[in-house]
Amino acid sequence: MIVIGDQVTAAAITAGSEAAYVDYRTDYASLSYELITPPEHVAEGIRLLVDGFDLTYAALDFVITPTGEWVLLEINPTGQYGFVENATTAPLTAQLADLLTGGAA
Repeated sequence: MIVIGDQVTAAAITAGSEAAYVDYRTDYASLSYELITPPEHVAEGIRLLVDGFDLTYAALDFVITPTGEWVLLEINPTGQYGFVENATTAPLTAQLADLLTGGAA
């Protein structure tokens, strides 16, 4: 999940191999990406967390359990987003540019 200003963008990364299931970095070629909408309570909690740390940008990693529970693994105030943007239609660079230039983000 990427937070840029008030924008929350979530992408599900699905492992296509046993190795990637354990650590997605071991088999990038087997991964598939899909933009998803997080549950509202998750998005609201993320906004509160990011605001609590006084961040305007953050990359967050979650695991979604088989029962649909979202479990936060980490929040990174300097996390990468390019691989998500490249694999999806998410306009993350444009959102960041808008934020930095005083635009809508």
